[in-house]
Amino acid sequence: MPLHPTIALIEQRISANLFDAAHEMSDAEIEALVRLATRAPSAYNLQNWRFIAVRTAASKAKLRALAYGQAKVSQASVTFIVCGVLPHAETLRARLAPFVEAGHMTAETSSSWQAGAQAKYADPQDARDEAIRSASLGGATLIYAAQALGFVSSAMSGFDAQGVAREFALDADEVPVMLIPVGRAAPGNWPQKPRRPVSEVLEIA
Repeated sequence: MPLHPTIALIEQRISANLFDAAHEMSDAEIEALVRLATRAPSAYNLQNWRFIAVRTAASKAKLRALAYGQAKVSQASVTFIVCGVLPHAETLRARLAPFVEAGHMTAETSSSWQAGAQAKYADPQDARDEAIRSASLGGATLIYAAQALGFVSSAMSGFDAQGVAREFALDADEVPVMLIPVGRAAPGNWPQKPRRPVSEVLEIA
């Protein structure tokens, strides 16, 4: 039986280090990737993420310096700064409004979600944790969307987060969670590295 395309995509994804530096991505391609990334789940439908597409040579050079000189930041067609945004419960009414208007949710339920989010994220650590979770889910979805569209990518945590926040003018409530270079592969990338056996990572309770 042929492998389902989604499973094949997961099985074949690699973390690329070598990119075709001559390849350029269009605005439409970048927008398509982010549109797909925002299909990721988020608590209460907060959608508390932001994606900065670093594409110009000057911006790439600035970001590469903040990523300890890693070449893939500037060689990829675009490197995304994936930011988590501290949750703001007051945004939920507008974000859920189309769902309420379509009849999928009552206004009362929308209000209860807003109250629930307000209470849940009153603690600053809980709010930061949620920002990181949301950005991570969005970033992972972007990676698989890139793979599906014929690109390669790599999730990077090796960068100066404070420097990125400063140099790219992030708001005080934005947390730079990861960098994701995306583009066409250059020759020489490794295949997907070995994974631990399921028996080591799974417990069925």
